[in-house]
Amino acid sequence: MIHYNPRSWFGLIFEFHRSDTFRKMIWVLLSYAAYVTGLTWVELEYSEYFAFLDTVVVHSLLGFIMGLLLVFRTNTGYDRWWEGRKQWGALVNSTRHLAYQLAALLPGERHVEDRAALTRLIAAYPSALRHHLRRAEPQEILDRITADSPNGLQASDLSSNQPQHIPNAIAAELYRRIVQWNRTGIITGEMLINLNAELARFTDITGACERILKTPIPYGYSLFIKKFIFAYTVTLPLGLVNEFSWWTIPLSTFVLYVFGSLELLAEEVEEPFGVDANDLPTDPLAKTMRHNVSELLA
Repeated sequence: MIHYNPRSWFGLIFEFHRSDTFRKMIWVLLSYAAYVTGLTWVELEYSEYFAFLDTVVVHSLLGFIMGLLLVFRTNTGYDRWWEGRKQWGALVNSTRHLAYQLAALLPGERHVEDRAALTRLIAAYPSALRHHLRRAEPQEILDRITADSPNGLQASDLSSNQPQHIPNAIAAELYRRIVQWNRTGIITGEMLINLNAELARFTDITGACERILKTPIPYGYSLFIKKFIFAYTVTLPLGLVNEFSWWTIPLSTFVLYVFGSLELLAEEVEEPFGVDANDLPTDPLAKTMRHNVSELLA
């Protein structure tokens, strides 16, 4: 995610970055401009054959419908982005809650090793989740967690040798240790219930993120918008040439740039857990949680 100053109005206008839609659409825009140039020349050269074409009114009506569709498309994508951000915000709070409760329940030098293992497990959860949401393989996730922190998760911390769902394996290991402490009398049954509620939030957050990831915008709806944009922009020059002559080329290309950019941005933010410039800042959030947990359980 790119951090920026929203008040730097003029600076943002002339800002170009790797996710800028103009960079992604440059070849499409050039090809479309060449198509519009040829169509404009033909229509101006043989204007008598195109005299009956006057699609400005039709395109004005269709443009209004297109605007409504793209607004709904953009809002739908942003809702998914914001829902993902709320889930990761909830994960920040849950890791803190769990860490300071366990720190109070396991005080002193007697539980130094237990607290160290808990630090590794809790801190590894957000890192495991972000790589899991990026569709990394289980072994790759474990390797990346170790790379994220030299004192990170160890193979001995998990009771499962080859887990297929790393976040679930970490949550299961945390619960196993808590239940074991309850059986040995270190924590009471009431404490167990409270800690179980915090761990349940981990699973709920993971499930919500997986729901966002695995439930894209319906195929037919996305396909219809792309076809609509294509049909609208391909026929747009026919209605502009009589009024704007050669200015039809930049005007039509700009319309394609606006409509195409909105669609590209909606596609990018509807799956917010990747590494694109407009995706959620899951990497710094995971780092923040790791530092918070280490401090609370130190």
